[in-house]
Amino acid sequence: MRFVPTRIHGIADWLLGALLIALPWILGLDRSGAEGLVPMGLGAAGLAVTFFTDHELGIVRRVPMVGHLWVDGLSGALLATSPWLFGFADRVWMPHVILGVTELIAAFVTQLHPSDQAARGGMSGSTRV
Repeated sequence: MRFVPTRIHGIADWLLGALLIALPWILGLDRSGAEGLVPMGLGAAGLAVTFFTDHELGIVRRVPMVGHLWVDGLSGALLATSPWLFGFADRVWMPHVILGVTELIAAFVTQLHPSDQAARGGMSGSTRV
C-alpha cells in the first residue's frame, strides 16, 4: 500500500509548499482572507516540517517520517475542508480540495522509512552523512 519512496515525497513536499505559498498570487485569491491565508500558512508550515524531516531531502533530519506523514494528513484534511470551515466556499473551493486531498492521499501511500536510513546506521535523529 505504501509505494511512494520518501525521496519522491520529499520532492513533492518542497514543490507543494512553494505552490501553496504562491497560490493566492497564481489564482488571484484574497491574500488577507482565509482563502489565501490558509494555503500560505499551510505551505510555510509544510516547508518548515520538510526542512526538519528525516528523509533524503530533509536538511536537519530530526522529525521521523511517520510524524511528518501525520502532519501531512492533518494539513491536507484542513486544506480540503477549509472553504467550508472558514466560509469562503461560495468564492473558491476547488484548488483547496484538490491539493488537500492530494496531500492526504500522499500521507497514506508514502513509505515510512527513507531508503538511506540503513546506510546512515539507524533510525531518525541520526546525523546526516
